[in-house]
Amino acid sequence: MAWTEERVEVLKKLWAEGHSASQIAKELGGVTRNAVIGKVHRLGLSGRATPSRPVKRPPRLARPKPKLRPDGTVAASKVARPAAEVGLKASEKESLVALPPKPLADGEAASILTLRDSMCKWPIGDPADPRFAFCGRKASGGPYCAEHAKVAFQPPKKRERKKADYDYVRKIAG
Repeated sequence: MAWTEERVEVLKKLWAEGHSASQIAKELGGVTRNAVIGKVHRLGLSGRATPSRPVKRPPRLARPKPKLRPDGTVAASKVARPAAEVGLKASEKESLVALPPKPLADGEAASILTLRDSMCKWPIGDPADPRFAFCGRKASGGPYCAEHAKVAFQPPKKRERKKADYDYVRKIAG
């Protein structure tokens, strides 16, 4: 591919408008990004009207894997229930969710700056709200106090049942 006068003019125009070398290469066709960069340097084009910025795309989320029934057909996906719904009565859940943050010695609630390893790290409220805080009670063998650990962690019975289901599927699958 040769750099004709017309192609050089298009290159100069697009470069001045702030297009990236990749975008210019696509527009011109038959030329690579590196060839565009080389030509820009040889022409001495350094300044731009606006800096090139890549388009921000939302992150791709992983698709859930389909679950197989023992007969080999695909089972309908179930909506996962939070661990808070497993093994707790409705009144217990409400009391744990409504548990206010423990005030520190200065009367303020625990913030990210005042949080220590021995304190419960359960977030309370909306992080964008100025009243957002952490529980701040004494952590019991993990990141949470005993009350919030009941909400955060799944009871062993549920885990054992899942393991038994997994073992059953493995057994039939061979």
